[in-house]
Amino acid sequence: MTDDAASASGASGGRDSAVTAVDRRDGAVVLSLAGELDLYNAEEVRAAVLDACSDEPNVLVVDLEQVRFIDSTALGVLIEARSRMSDRSNFRLAAPGLETRRALEVSGLDRHFLVHDTVAEALEAAR
Repeated sequence: MTDDAASASGASGGRDSAVTAVDRRDGAVVLSLAGELDLYNAEEVRAAVLDACSDEPNVLVVDLEQVRFIDSTALGVLIEARSRMSDRSNFRLAAPGLETRRALEVSGLDRHFLVHDTVAEALEAAR
């Protein structure tokens, strides 16, 4: 089931929604994000990611393929979401682009998050 991302709530500074899709199936949730993730849309992303965590999915994959930029505020949202999961190893990041991967590496978070090249790889690794 895919939720309509257009109905996502939260101020995003007049930009397109940062949450493009939420796909729930077989106990997994894939949350797709896009654009610039920063202070202006952090609450929108936070609400979506914490909502996905509240369902206690077997695995939560945050798809970062369409993310062009991520700042420390948005990285903090990902840290918070991961901490809300009863099994933190079920929180995974997928398909970060060059800039997003660089932000994860510079912050040292690439050593704390499970990061996969694709959503399919993240889902497969969680089985």
